[in-house]
Amino acid sequence: MEAVKKQLIHNLTTIIHYYQLHPERNMKLDQEFWNDKYLENDIGWDLKSVSPPIKQYFDQVDNKDLKILIPGGGSSHEAEYLFSQGFKNVTVIDLSPEAIKSFLNRVPSFPKENTLVGNFFELKDQFDVIVEQTFFCALNKELRPTYVEATANLLVPKGKIIGVMFKLSLNEDHPPFGGSVEEYKALFSPNFTIDTMDNCYNSHPSRDQKEVWVNMLKKQD
Repeated sequence: MEAVKKQLIHNLTTIIHYYQLHPERNMKLDQEFWNDKYLENDIGWDLKSVSPPIKQYFDQVDNKDLKILIPGGGSSHEAEYLFSQGFKNVTVIDLSPEAIKSFLNRVPSFPKENTLVGNFFELKDQFDVIVEQTFFCALNKELRPTYVEATANLLVPKGKIIGVMFKLSLNEDHPPFGGSVEEYKALFSPNFTIDTMDNCYNSHPSRDQKEVWVNMLKKQD
């Protein structure tokens, strides 16, 4: 029995090591995982409405022509709100076909060509703003440096990341994964000038005292 247990642990360790070395395979596994979440309506992170700090930020933005990306958009309440406010160049990408389908059923007037089912890390385009709302925390921590590089590549010169990140530890073996301001600053500073990374004062009540607001400008080459 002990030998079987040791072999099982060895097999699991080998699998985990493989997917750490091959994050693209990890993302393929994530697609099934996240799609099942939406099929089973197991989406406890869903606020059912636009995130208040993101809403407040865009309520102060006059340029409705900005090209905006929402990665891991899920139910895409932010996209729905922005579209209703006249922002027409909003793109949502999510691994889950079910999430995108549900969003389009809810907001049928949203341009279908701006909803993408796919891997964020394979996206080739340029955007003015990337909105961070529960995508970063859903990624395995090993993918965070890849996320920073990908966002920098997807942003135009002087493009920015805005949004919210969790400022507490959360989980170690499954999403959501948290972190600290110090960790985030060290991670993003090589590629971004950090304008704001501080306690979020207007979070949704369910996330009060749990979020930091981030506003980061892509560094020039």
